[in-house]
Formats: sequence, structure tokens, C-alpha cells
Amino acid sequence: MPVTVLLVDDEPLVRAGLRAVLEAQPDIEVVGEAADGASVVPLVRQLRPDVVAMDVRMPLLDGIEATRAVLRTVDSPPKILVVTTFENDEYVYQALRAGADGFLLKRARPSEIVHAVRLVAEGETLLFPAAVRALAAEYGNRQARAVLERAALTEREEAVLRAMARGLTNVEIAKELIVGTETVKSHVSAILGKLGARDRTQAVITAYESGFVAPA
Repeated sequence: MPVTVLLVDDEPLVRAGLRAVLEAQPDIEVVGEAADGASVVPLVRQLRPDVVAMDVRMPLLDGIEATRAVLRTVDSPPKILVVTTFENDEYVYQALRAGADGFLLKRARPSEIVHAVRLVAEGETLLFPAAVRALAAEYGNRQARAVLERAALTEREEAVLRAMARGLTNVEIAKELIVGTETVKSHVSAILGKLGARDRTQAVITAYESGFVAPA
């Protein structure tokens, strides 16, 4: 089955460009488009896409609130890929904190766009650019530190979380730690449970905000 995608951007040319790139792939299908975040929830319910490629800055309802609405009101919500112009945009970070699963620049190469959609659909986070990691560190807070302390991660779980924060996939983590991929998946599940994180992205944000991982 192809990965199905809903495109959300207020610029028709951006939507057209993303559609052309994605539909050139045999395993990706664009099932719909929206020009504003206010249309996202009904379209997600109707089309049931695997991934929503979501602009963060839109005139009626921005991508942050649209992300929150999808995750709050839709059963089995899709993965949400934030698409934006500026990598140091605080809107991007807020969207990730709201529950978005990954990040993509509009100026990314076609191969990077395709890779991002596939990676998010598979449930493995994208590497945050340095600017976003720095924002996460700036948002360091006592609550995140308390969450990490209560989690009482094992030494191996800490190593996996650091690797996740570097943007490594399960396969890459397994190779680096010389363990099986299924073992890594088990560690990731344990980390998410202990941190009370919805997904890998939320776990990585906690790692940066708590100071457990410092931006490179």
C-alpha cells in the first residue's frame, strides 16, 4: 500500500511543487490538499492520510493549532510533518512540542522531501536542525528535568535516547550499539513509556529541555 499524504499550505505553488515531487514516487500518493489549518481535521477524518505535510504559518489557523486539533480530536491520527521556510522558526519548535513528528524545510531537495515522508510514515523521527535543537535547549525547564529524573532510565536506555536525539533510526542505533533492531525497538518503547512521551519526537524534546542532551 502506498503512503498517503495530505498537503496543507496556503501557497498553491508550494502545494503543487510538493505534489509533483511526491507523486513521482510509486509508493507515495497525495490524497488531498488544504490551504489552511482550519480544514485539516475534517479532511483527515475523510481521507485518513498516513502523513500530513503541514505548513506552520497560515492565515486562519496555523500549523501549531492544527496539529493540536488533529491529535486531540482524531482517533489514530496521522503522522504530522512540519514544513516551513526557516529552520530557526520558533513556530517549528512549538509545533514539535504540540506533537508534530518531524521537520522539513521547503527548500529541501526532492530526494530529502521523499525521504522525510517515508521516514515519518515509518514512525522514526527526523534529525532536528541545529537551530531547533538550540531552541529546545533554551526552553530547558524544571518540569522536563523532573520527568527525566522520575523515569530512572537504565544505562542502555540513556544511550538509546542520546542516539535518538542525534536523529539515528532504529537500524542505525542497533548498528552503533551492536544489538538487534528488535532490542532497540524494545528500548525505545520503554523510554517512551517511562517519559510519558507520545512518540520519539516528544522523547527527544524532553531530552533537550531537561539538559540530558546538549545541542551540538
